[in-house]
Amino acid sequence: MYKIATLNKISPAGLSRFSDKYTLIDEPEKASGIIVRSQNMKDMEFSDELLAIARAGAGVNNIPVEKCAEEGIVVFNTPGANANAVKELVIAGMLLAARNIPSGIKWASSLTENISEAVEKGKSQFAGTEIAGKTLGVVGLGAIGVLVANAAQTLGMNVIGYDPFISIKSAHNLSNTIPVTEDAGELLAASDFVTLHVPATEDTTGMFDSRRFSQMKDGAVLLNFSRDKLVNEKALTEALAAGSLRYYVTDFPTAGIAGLDKVIMLPHLGASTKEAEDNCAMMAADQLMEYIEKGNVVNSVNYPNCSMGELNKEAHARVCILNKNIPSMLGKITGIMSDLNVNIRDLTNKSKGDFAVTLMDIDAEVTEEQFKSALDIDGIIRIRIIRSR
Repeated sequence: MYKIATLNKISPAGLSRFSDKYTLIDEPEKASGIIVRSQNMKDMEFSDELLAIARAGAGVNNIPVEKCAEEGIVVFNTPGANANAVKELVIAGMLLAARNIPSGIKWASSLTENISEAVEKGKSQFAGTEIAGKTLGVVGLGAIGVLVANAAQTLGMNVIGYDPFISIKSAHNLSNTIPVTEDAGELLAASDFVTLHVPATEDTTGMFDSRRFSQMKDGAVLLNFSRDKLVNEKALTEALAAGSLRYYVTDFPTAGIAGLDKVIMLPHLGASTKEAEDNCAMMAADQLMEYIEKGNVVNSVNYPNCSMGELNKEAHARVCILNKNIPSMLGKITGIMSDLNVNIRDLTNKSKGDFAVTLMDIDAEVTEEQFKSALDIDGIIRIRIIRSR
């Protein structure tokens, strides 16, 4: 029986995916797998029992990803599961800014007398623009960015994309009539609205600084539904004060921008829909089961994706090895298999950065202890034997 611990409230739709081979527990220190949303795990100590952590969402800033990799714990996320929810909120954010809706609501709510007359006299101060015919620049063409770009084009907007690391899948899903530029400055200069859809990393933190704001079209709107760290708040406040930026719309309120005029802050609602929470939880549960029962790694953020599909019923077992990505490691592993007189029926090996996954279907009665003893070499992090019969 595999034990799954949940941190935060996880959608029942996801938890119901677990088969009768699993039981839900409250003690993460006893779990084979953990599903988490936003709870901070960076100071947690992990037991030797823990095989994997699945983040029911895209961001993994709350998980010590590198520490987990070193300890042989695979960390998954659920890219694309909440993409439609965020896409819809981005479109709503554009409309809020284009039509000055928040300030109009605030003003209308303050009226107490002769309301109809006051509305007719005062509504012109909130006159906005339509988004049809305007240009949207999409910075980052992952699952969400592509959906936003395609939806905006359907609404009659001119769309420009920018992503130097666009994946084949994203390129395939992006409308073939949306141009993708290699020059971010060119995109900023042409866009009436700019929306950010890139992860927060060392390279992207503060990427929207004074230089980027100076490249933007005068009176443009910046939308940030990715992470607050992408925008340099000092440069942002200067652009707003100068009037060069019409609005900043974000899903990440901070003390530095709270109360600023021309800032529209939403309370981190991006993935907060029932549908998105269900989708994320279901994907997280499926990925945990796929890894625990078959050794297949899908949508990991600290190990490479590596899959051999269903267990081969004609093989005795599947060996799942997590190892450092160092020269000759695969040769050492297969050499030791030969020394143990183990026939390898099928094998795949994938690497990403400093880490690798090796999967083998074998024809031999060898225990996990025998493998661990024989493979007690530098660079081997974790070994599991998964029985196919």
